[in-house]
Amino acid sequence: MPETTFGRDKRLLTARSYRAVFGDTRYKVAHPHLLLLARPNELSHPRLGLVVAKKHLRNAVDRNRIKRVARETFRCAQGTLDSLDVIFLARQGINGLSRREQTRLLEHSWHRLSRKLKVER
Repeated sequence: MPETTFGRDKRLLTARSYRAVFGDTRYKVAHPHLLLLARPNELSHPRLGLVVAKKHLRNAVDRNRIKRVARETFRCAQGTLDSLDVIFLARQGINGLSRREQTRLLEHSWHRLSRKLKVER
């Protein structure tokens, strides 16, 4: 059974890691409310980075909530993802969705990303 934790080793922690994904994006999953960018890594597990701009979500409570939902859905979906570095970018309007809609949207986005990986193999 795959490990479903979200420890420090499952996070993008450095600016260099973020630049690597932004500079060499191989997979994209786009939606009007979010964007997932991904590239393969040399590790045996996927890692997640979060970009939630104050420009799109003014309140810290809202930014923290969407980050919590993104981390939780990633934690559950990481078994279907290969060794990837993924960046989640929140877009304008994501705050207008309920938490349940945000969760469904993110689960669907992780599924779309895993399908793109399977098609490439």
